[in-house]
Amino acid sequence: MDVAVLGAGATGRGIAQCCAAAGHAVTLHDDDANVVMDGIDAVQAGLDDAAAAGELDADARESAVDSIEATTGLDGAVADADIVIETTDADREARRALFADVEEAVDEGTLVATSGSAVSVTAVAAGLRNPGRAVGLQFVDPPAAPLVEVVVAEQTAEPTRDAAVSFVDGLNRESIVVRDTPGAAATRLGLALAAEAVTMVDERAAGVAAIDRATTAGHDHPVGPLAAADERGLDATLEALEHLRSALGERFAPPPVLREKVEAGDLGRKTGEGFYVWEGDDPVEPSEPDPTPELRAESPVDPDDQPAPGGADGGEPSGGEPDGSGAGGEGPEDGPGNEFDDFGGPVGPGDG
Repeated sequence: MDVAVLGAGATGRGIAQCCAAAGHAVTLHDDDANVVMDGIDAVQAGLDDAAAAGELDADARESAVDSIEATTGLDGAVADADIVIETTDADREARRALFADVEEAVDEGTLVATSGSAVSVTAVAAGLRNPGRAVGLQFVDPPAAPLVEVVVAEQTAEPTRDAAVSFVDGLNRESIVVRDTPGAAATRLGLALAAEAVTMVDERAAGVAAIDRATTAGHDHPVGPLAAADERGLDATLEALEHLRSALGERFAPPPVLREKVEAGDLGRKTGEGFYVWEGDDPVEPSEPDPTPELRAESPVDPDDQPAPGGADGGEPSGGEPDGSGAGGEGPEDGPGNEFDDFGGPVGPGDG
């Protein structure tokens, strides 16, 4: 299959590598000749790394390298393509215009896909005479992560969806089909976790490393949400949360500490500091002090001298009745089914 990848940035390079490794002929396009040639070098380096890791044998690596071409001409990039994947960072109108230009140069059966998560596939497809051929292919962190979201626009035809799923499966990737909604599935879930983790930092609930460890050790995530935000770029994380906030409401409001770090220029790995201090590609220590208080070596008061929970003198609570509720015995919030834990939550079966 012939694949045209438009845009030689990080996402385009990752997608091109996935396609070449799967045996497809790939044309990588960018308007800037230097950018597209750097992109080819990056794809070849990625294939070398995959071969060194045992993910590709020598023959497959050689075949993949030979299958990649670079061009700055749009018509030449897409003319023979079976599928065109747009990976630029253009806005809605620019992508719509690009889709229209692509449609002029491709065959009737060519799929036209966008990988952008910040732009509606439905809106971009409106630039096509045959919008049924449009679909979203959102590769999650290519080539590292195996997931690709097949985003179905309002106009996407069933054969287009099926062909997109088949294409992704042929890349040895896992496909999920989602509707064209803000953030789709993976981005929305990832940002929700990042926002909650940053809120925990803001509230001093735990240290940065402890919050990340809660997800890596507790939920088997490969990387914690704060380290992931640093890798993504805190400015990009802030922008993405603002986008989802405008589309989905205040539950995606960026926590104050995130905005403060961006305003201070602490953007994560690319600037050397975010929620972690970075040395190259490695986080070496949290940049935020651990909020866990220093524990006392011993209790400052003899426990036998402390008042019982019932009252200041260790006896019954004030009010004349054992539970302070008056003659009735049980207050309006007490009794079976109305017990609460120390944090205000209801106590359920098995809670102690």
